[in-house]
Order: sequence, then structure tokens, then C-alpha cells
Amino acid sequence: MAFDNPYQWAIIGFMIVSLTIGVLTYRLVKKSGKRYIIAGRSLPWYMVGTMFAAQAIDGNSGLGSAGLIYDFGIWAGIIIPIGVGLTQFQCGALFSKILNRMRMYTFADYYHRRYGTKTEITSSGVMIASFVVLLMGNFAATGFVLSVVFGIDFAIAIGIGALIVIVYTFAGGLFASAYTDIFQIYLGIFGLWAGFIFFAGGFSGIEWGAILAAVPVSQYDFSGLTDPANGAYMNWAGLIALTVGNTIALDFMERIFAARSPKDARRGSFMGGALTLFTVIPVAGLGIVGIFLVTDIEESFTVFPILAMEHLPFWIGAIMLMSVLGASMSTANGALLAMATVCSRNLLVRNILKRYTASKTGLTDRSLLAVTRVFVIPVMIAGVILGYLVPQPGTLVILTFDIVFSGLFACLLLGMFWRKANAPGALSCIAVGISLRILLFFIIPEEFIGFDTIIPPLVATPVFVIVSLLTQNKYPGKERHDIKDYVAPEEHLEDDSVMDNWFKSKEESKN
Repeated sequence: MAFDNPYQWAIIGFMIVSLTIGVLTYRLVKKSGKRYIIAGRSLPWYMVGTMFAAQAIDGNSGLGSAGLIYDFGIWAGIIIPIGVGLTQFQCGALFSKILNRMRMYTFADYYHRRYGTKTEITSSGVMIASFVVLLMGNFAATGFVLSVVFGIDFAIAIGIGALIVIVYTFAGGLFASAYTDIFQIYLGIFGLWAGFIFFAGGFSGIEWGAILAAVPVSQYDFSGLTDPANGAYMNWAGLIALTVGNTIALDFMERIFAARSPKDARRGSFMGGALTLFTVIPVAGLGIVGIFLVTDIEESFTVFPILAMEHLPFWIGAIMLMSVLGASMSTANGALLAMATVCSRNLLVRNILKRYTASKTGLTDRSLLAVTRVFVIPVMIAGVILGYLVPQPGTLVILTFDIVFSGLFACLLLGMFWRKANAPGALSCIAVGISLRILLFFIIPEEFIGFDTIIPPLVATPVFVIVSLLTQNKYPGKERHDIKDYVAPEEHLEDDSVMDNWFKSKEESKN
């Protein structure tokens, strides 16, 4: 392979810088699991907001959106940045301050505290399955960019991207994401806007009006939201799944837990949402340009890199390519770390070691670091293999949150704000929602695709309420409801005795 064009050198330089920064954050971990997983709860709001945006403006939102617009029209693509941006505002308004105050390591910790062990295990499995899908999409996006830029096989390209991600994830954990995001995401936003302005301002030599006139109106008018024949059902379903289901995002929650205060968590959520929504216009515009300029391609997800390399000035195209790579690697880093942490803390430590060994407190902070790093490896391998077999960036991000939307969101919302929410209700909701989503995937007629996203949570939520009400005598929801207001001492977090000490304090207060 000859390195004979400047894009290759730009990408090589970018990846070397990203890898170097990520590896150097190894020193910030200080042999601590807490610092590795949630950056020691030390991040100010502007770093949290930057990391939120980096998780949102990833390969699915950039490269994936461009591919979906190319295939199905503008609304199929821009629902990704719109939905994910609105999620962050929703988190800021409803959940960020409360969840940060609870001082947790993983989002599965919430389900453990609010509902107990069975719900923790079940929700952990669902979230891991969901985020493997997200990881697939971002590894695939990285593979598409590298394969186009270097002219190499997709399998080799996806392997190179994954290797870089796992090295700096292994080294610095969440710190690696925090410090690489600082330059990656703002570079990415600038690149998207520069590319869009180049075409919209007529600097390409083609008037913007001429581009719109040449593209079928159905590709960018409101029929994508009003006409079922133009994908309206599917577009609305995707938007709702992303806006609501994305709240159950392991990587987003990591950022909330890593904020140094509840106020920082909330402000960071709002900042991330604003940055994400700021990319909607350039993503839409570049998608339309792709329809106009890029023809005769085998894979629509190569539209973005082809547009960058063949139809834009070098400096803009290189920045756009680096933005997709950087954002994809950042999201892959977050997904890897989040899933590895759930595997180590919520499944291995709490539900295997403590249950089946003499250990009563699980792992020390330093041991948790080691075990989490070990779990990063098999999670990465699974994401690479599946990303190679099912390379659908864009589509996969919607599926990711489709899964958790069907069963887990109601457990969060009602558990947070309804005193009678209990474990039987939560387990019933998850079982019904996930089962119904899988069933509808196979049986729903093609013309009604989209309803398979909406129906499961609409059925599962009433089931949650009914089962909770019927089981209140044996499983009173109010017994655990106030856990959201409990600020656990650090020593109880480290020895995993939060719930034991909370119940003890409640008994003492009664007496």
C-alpha cells in the first residue's frame, strides 16, 4: 500500500495524536478503578458537555446519517442528531442532578439500588446487548473511512481502528475519552460546518439552488414526516426511540457520574445537547449534496468519505474525515468502557464473587481496575466481529436505543418519580417490552415498520403499573423509592455496602 495522497498522511497524523493523548492519560488513572471508570468524579461541566457531544456526534450521526439520507431522504438521517441532542436536554431536565448525587459507577447500579439484584442482572444484560450494537456501528464507521482513504480491505480497516481504540481505552479509561474529545469534537463540528458552507455558499462552483433543484423534492421536504409511503412511520419511530431510549445510554450515564457535582452534570447535559443540535443543519445539507454529487457506489455509507476526498478542498475534507474517525473512536471508547464496567462490577463482583465465594465486599478499587481492563478485550472483539458482519452505522444506533426503549425507560422514569414502582413491576416491564419488540421484528408488515418500535413500550409501561400495584403488599415500592435522595459515603461505595447501610440508617431513624 503506497502512501501517495495527503489524506492518508492527515489521517495517520490524527490517529497518532489521538493515540498519544489517550495513552498519556494512563498517569491520571493512578491505579484506581474509580478514576478509570468515572474519572474520579472530577470533571467540570464543560468537559462533561464536550464528552456528551462527542458521544452523540459519532460515526452513526455523521457517516451514518449521510448514508441514510442518501438511501431514504433527509429525515431518515437527521433524526439521529436531533433525537440524541434532545435526549441530553431530557437528561439535564429530569435525571442528571439526581443520578450524579447518587454517586454510582454504572447505570446498572441504579437498577440494583431501586429494584434489587434480579432487576440489576436483567437490566445489565439488556444494556450490554444494546451497546454491543452501538459499538458495532462505530467500529463499522471507522472501517468505512479507513478503507476508502487507504484503499484497504474493510476487515483490515475495522481491525486497525479497533486496535487504536482499545489501546487508549485500556490505558486511560474515561480520562482518555475526556482528553481526546477536547480536540476531536470541536474539530469535527468545525469540519461539518465548513463542508456545508462550502456548498451552500456556492464556493464549489455550483449554486445551492441548482443542487436542490436536481435532487427529488421528496428527499428533503416534510413528506418524510407525513407520508407513510416516504418512511414517515419509521422516521417518527426512530426519532422517539433516540430521544427517549437514548436516556438509557451507558456511556451518557458515565459522563453524568463523572461530573464533579450535580450542577456540573446538569449543565454538561444541556451543553452537550446544544452542541449536538448545532450539527443538524450541516449534516442535512451534506447529505443532500451527497445525493447530488456521489453516484455509482456499492455502499451508501461511503458517501461521506467520498464527498470529503473528491468534492471538497483538502483541508475541509481532511477535517471531516478526522471528525468521523475521532467521534467514532470516542463513542467506541465510551461503549467499551461502560460495558466492561457493567460486566466487572454488576455481574462478576456483585452477583458472582459475592454470592459464590467467601468475599463479602467484592473487589478493592485497584482490583476493580484490573478486572475492568480485562473485560475491555472480549467486548472489543465482539464489537469488531459483529461490526464486520453487519456494517450498518446509522441504522444500528437506532436499533441500539430501540432495545432499551422497549423495556428499560419506564423502569427509570417510574422508579424515579413513582413511589409504588417495585421489582416485580420492573421485571415484568422488561420481559414484556423486549419480548414484544423481538416478536414484532419478525411479524410486522413492511408498510407498518416503525410501529414495532412504538408498541412495545406502550404495552410494557401499563404492565409495569398493574403488576406493581398488584404486588405492593409483598414488595412495597416505597421501601426503596427514597434511595434516589441518598448520598452514599465514599467508603460504602468502595466496599459495596451502600444498600446495607442505607437500610440500617432507615431502621435507626424509625427507632
